Amino acid sequence: MGKAKKRSFHKGINECKGVLTREGAVNNVVEILKTAKSDEMIEAYKLITLFGMSAEEILEAGATYEAVLGLKGILKEE
Repeated sequence: MGKAKKRSFHKGINECKGVLTREGAVNNVVEILKTAKSDEMIEAYKLITLFGMSAEEILEAGATYEAVLGLKGILKEE
């Protein structure tokens, strides 16, 4: 591995900007559902399936019942 590639690789490892907690993901999903922009809904679907969120979890974070009902097909059932 060359010097530049090695430097870039380690720079990416040391910068932990991609860390997302479960709580942060739930909050992101709720904010996306509140704005209801169609281009951001794909990101919400990805977060829901990645973390295996349940309807109860999203409702407790502040989403409306109607928004959560629209996601019924991808939410985890408990």
